[in-house]
Amino acid sequence: MRHLLPPIITIALLAGCTAGPDYAGPPEVVSADTGTRFVRAGSDVSASDPVVAQWWLLLGDPELTRLVEAALSGNPSLAAAQARIAQARASIRQDRAGRMPSLGAQATTVQGRLRGLDIQGGAPPPSEQTNSDAETDDSLSFFNVGLNANWELEFAGGSRRRIEASNAQAAATVANAEDVKVQLTAQVASTYVNLREAQFRAEQFEAQISLQEEILALTYQRYQHGALPLFPVGTANAELEMLKSQLAEAEADIAVLSDALAILTGQVPGSVDAALTTAHSIPMPPEQVAIGDPASLVARRPDIRAAERSLAASTARIGVAEAARFPKLSFTGILGLGGSSLDDVVDVGDFSALAIPRLQWNFLDFGRVDAAIDQAGAARNEAVANYQQTVLLALQDAERALARFGQQRVALAASMQIKKQADGAADLNRQRFAAGAISKADLNRALREQQQASADLVRAKGALTLAWIALQKSLGLGWQEPVRDQ
Repeated sequence: MRHLLPPIITIALLAGCTAGPDYAGPPEVVSADTGTRFVRAGSDVSASDPVVAQWWLLLGDPELTRLVEAALSGNPSLAAAQARIAQARASIRQDRAGRMPSLGAQATTVQGRLRGLDIQGGAPPPSEQTNSDAETDDSLSFFNVGLNANWELEFAGGSRRRIEASNAQAAATVANAEDVKVQLTAQVASTYVNLREAQFRAEQFEAQISLQEEILALTYQRYQHGALPLFPVGTANAELEMLKSQLAEAEADIAVLSDALAILTGQVPGSVDAALTTAHSIPMPPEQVAIGDPASLVARRPDIRAAERSLAASTARIGVAEAARFPKLSFTGILGLGGSSLDDVVDVGDFSALAIPRLQWNFLDFGRVDAAIDQAGAARNEAVANYQQTVLLALQDAERALARFGQQRVALAASMQIKKQADGAADLNRQRFAAGAISKADLNRALREQQQASADLVRAKGALTLAWIALQKSLGLGWQEPVRDQ
């Protein structure tokens, strides 16, 4: 008994430990000094934390809100992400169940004839047996019905590390699904804004075509009267054809963008055409834009969360690999009824029980476990690098979006000034035309310039809203924490 104590104590000590390093969190990429403000943040943004969920409501466009809600409920990519979450959670349940014993029923029959088999032990020599007895001794029959149980115990916590890795990987899958929401809502909003800009562009081209047709007709009349050479007629006609080409391009953009919105909402192309036929003004972002700071971005963006959870999972897998160094204890038990005849199966007096404990310790594997541990460690190092790269790219994305947003605000102010000057020039030319100082063709040219300034202004508004949407996406907005049961 005294000789058995050291192995028992060793096994007990091993049962209380868990192999592998404990996860200590991700590496610091944004320090306390650099994480206080964005470098490209101007005076037109606020350092207060933004609202995470439903940023599109700030645009105040009911049609856009309807499209985003339809995409969140019907987009196939989001449905696929939810299915991946279900797979990950099922994997966790499978790993947890692997730590518990298994119990099953079995029915076994063995029929055989092995020449020279003597199952009666003390039978007379073969020379003294009859042919019938020899055939009986060579035959084997066995019947059994019962239960079998199996249970494997790990002393180094490999199964615990496996469950830890599964939990972390499932959390990464959830974060990836939230990132799909971020990308999806931004894509729906951007496509919607581009559609509204294309619709306005088409209206402006139609108005300019009408004015240019009048200019062409007036120019041709002056040519017929000998007041102009043929060259101005050709120029006016070329401008008209260019406007028609631009109108066709705008109409094609409307069709393509409408189909894109249909696909994003999980519908076939053409499904949203009727609801979006009427042109609508481009929604504008709010005056105050909250962006928070880099540290809050790192904590908020789903892709960074996914990278951090993948790092935690890879760290736990090192423990799974290291646990293979230590012994495993398995138990196999069999309970049943049976014997050499079928009647023995129902004879409770022939009850049999078998318990088979098995201790396995692979102390010589020619470096297989070491190689697996090195592989897991390298995978953890890769996850560290991926996390750092994800954070850096997210910061770059946010800084770029801030720079673009500030630039588009300046461009919009310039376009508004140009539009104001074009309106003033159009009003003046109307007065001059009424006084007979300029021709109808000159007035139409001034009105075309006014239409072009209007189109440029709408394009600048659309660019500003698109820059604001890109900023919301770069900040990781568009999702919310799931409500936890209390």
